[in-house]
Amino acid sequence: MTATEGSILGNAVLRREDPTLLRGTEQYLDDLTAEGMVHVHFVRSTIAHGTLVDVDISEAEGMPGVVGVYSASNTDLGSMPYGFGHPGFGRPLFAADRVRQVGDIVAAVVAETRDQAVDAAEAIFIDYDDLPVVIDMRTAADPGTELLFPETETNVCFHTELGDDDALEGADKVVQLTIESQRLAGVPIEPNGAFAIPTPGQMMVWLPSQNPQAIAGQLSGLVGIDMPELRVATPKAMGGGFGSKAGLYAEHVITTSLAKLLDRPVKWIESRSENMVSMVHGRAMVLDASMGFDAEGNITGLHVHAIADTGCYPVVGAVLTTFTQIMIQGVYNIPKLRYTADSVVTNTTPVGAYRGAGRPEATQMLERLLDVAANELGIDAVELRRRNFISPDAFPFTTHSGANYDNGEYAMSLDAALAAADVPSLRAEQASRRASGAAKQLGIGISTYVEVTAPAGLHVEYGKIEITPEGKVIGRVGTSAHGQGHITSFSMIISDWLGVPMDDITILQSDTGEVPKGAGTMGSRSLQTAGSAMYVASETVFQKAQKLAAHLLEAAPEDIVKADGGLGVAGVPAKVVSWAELYAAANDDSQRPADVEPGLEHELDFDGSDSTYPFGSHVSVVEVDVETGAVEMLRHVAVDDAGRILNPMIVTGQQHGGIAQGAAQALFEGIQYDEWGNPVTSNLADYAIPAASEFISFEASNMETPTFRNPLGAKGIGESGTIGSTPAIHNAVLDAISHLGVRHIDMPLTPRKVWAAINS
Repeated sequence: MTATEGSILGNAVLRREDPTLLRGTEQYLDDLTAEGMVHVHFVRSTIAHGTLVDVDISEAEGMPGVVGVYSASNTDLGSMPYGFGHPGFGRPLFAADRVRQVGDIVAAVVAETRDQAVDAAEAIFIDYDDLPVVIDMRTAADPGTELLFPETETNVCFHTELGDDDALEGADKVVQLTIESQRLAGVPIEPNGAFAIPTPGQMMVWLPSQNPQAIAGQLSGLVGIDMPELRVATPKAMGGGFGSKAGLYAEHVITTSLAKLLDRPVKWIESRSENMVSMVHGRAMVLDASMGFDAEGNITGLHVHAIADTGCYPVVGAVLTTFTQIMIQGVYNIPKLRYTADSVVTNTTPVGAYRGAGRPEATQMLERLLDVAANELGIDAVELRRRNFISPDAFPFTTHSGANYDNGEYAMSLDAALAAADVPSLRAEQASRRASGAAKQLGIGISTYVEVTAPAGLHVEYGKIEITPEGKVIGRVGTSAHGQGHITSFSMIISDWLGVPMDDITILQSDTGEVPKGAGTMGSRSLQTAGSAMYVASETVFQKAQKLAAHLLEAAPEDIVKADGGLGVAGVPAKVVSWAELYAAANDDSQRPADVEPGLEHELDFDGSDSTYPFGSHVSVVEVDVETGAVEMLRHVAVDDAGRILNPMIVTGQQHGGIAQGAAQALFEGIQYDEWGNPVTSNLADYAIPAASEFISFEASNMETPTFRNPLGAKGIGESGTIGSTPAIHNAVLDAISHLGVRHIDMPLTPRKVWAAINS
């Protein structure tokens, strides 16, 4: 992995991003301004399902500061197509014939100030005729259920399957479990927004986006602006994403279209309550699973049917069942497998990617099912897993779903987690509490997972390295950082190869005006793709500079090494040529050797050829008060393997953040609707997102099993903590009360639900 001896790679290096963030000198989207700027506010449906009878905008149009009021009746902006199935599931930018969720966009008010736009919106009168509401994903496809898009003749918007129906034939024991992965909100600290600024010959669009390069092409077609005239960028500071900022939103399209129509800068900044109903939700999947075993506890087959709730307008959430399908086998050797999945539309907020994006659901199902099976088979849960792990000598290993696992040491990660937690001592304490009938019972939960990073063809990424006339370095990447530490990580790679101080390295990203292409940041892909592009580009520039330095210093290329401020001859400190001098020589025909091309730069699309497959094991220790149902986390031990580690400090931060979000799903969070489709968790008073003060300090450590699919040996780490932690905590809570006859409780494991299960 390293370029030279004494490499910086693999060491904890403080993040370059943090000083300006801590001082508050970075600009977020809402900090940006432009002369002549106006504000747009969206008028949203207050009912979940109904036909639009009338949208009266007349009073609003005459209110102070109002520039214009727009709806389907006076503005034809078209619709956003659905790209994964029947075209009839597309989203009209303004609701025309009917509304399909609380929060559906009915109209937009543009005014000189944000307050004026909000005031005018209150004056718009909307008349609805109610329609039956579809909320439950389990019954959305049943005959006779109201259709959200009558022309499609179904509420099923996507279907996938693999395997044969005989997956359970010949099993001595079949264990069944239905597990719901509840609907979650991403709740990034910075909500959504858009700022479109028209100038002569160009439309500049600022978005808080995880992938502005990828989004630009979609936006271009929808607003009718050719790519050369459309520039899309993300401000240097962005307050989180977690997958919910990975797509193009209707609000982005409308804001840009209105800026084009008015020829004025138009800004939209989402409120928190707006965010809770208009930004995509995550998870929302039910898996009905049956696993067969022989008499010795070996898995003989697995049969799973999944139902995914895509919300009212299917976007990428509709196809996340394919990500669940990819990882449905997990870490286990399963001889036969059958998987089917239906994605359905409901009168709720659309569902998109959320940290893990389809992969956590597979692990949650498998690890809960293994614990239930262990109880029913009378086999220790750890031993049952050991018997069924894919052996290390089986890799590379292709699963039933076609996932090509690169490598794995599943038993080793579990052993490390168990040892770190000292599980025998915990079991002894658990036995003592059970014998005494203590009010607070101890639970120990385990999970072992494998996940896919750089999935679905996302193993290719653009990168470019160029030396400047001043001898500094510019790196351009197609990923889009928003808290992950990319600037530090990529600078470490470049500095390691070229010897240039990290402060003399500029990383450009998230701007189509600076970086021509890129797939963005999602799927825990950035280091293994963009990082590898930086590695290969830096290596190529270094090798070219070696030839130049050898020519200038009259030495052999193999004797040229990094030196203070440039390159020099090994063992001869006085013979050094600076990077500024190398740049000049590279662009001077009289100094450059005939076999060296002009310039000192290199760009490429790095292709890792396939996904990588991080893995790990988590052990959760909880205390459950059987009198109140309250759950308290006591310890959480994580051993995550993300291949070779570039910066352990950044890796640990990703682990801690991931574990926190996984714990939040297990114990706290869940979006809920009432029977009329009204969201009852539409603000942070009702949606139980935990604070850091409500968590213990997690015990995160690592194994390193380098992948062979990129020169860094790196796999992803951004979502591993979320995937591993949730089932471990879920299992721990159920383990604490299993002796009371409780078999399963769906998440979140709130005190009320736990207490009710104990007392039932």
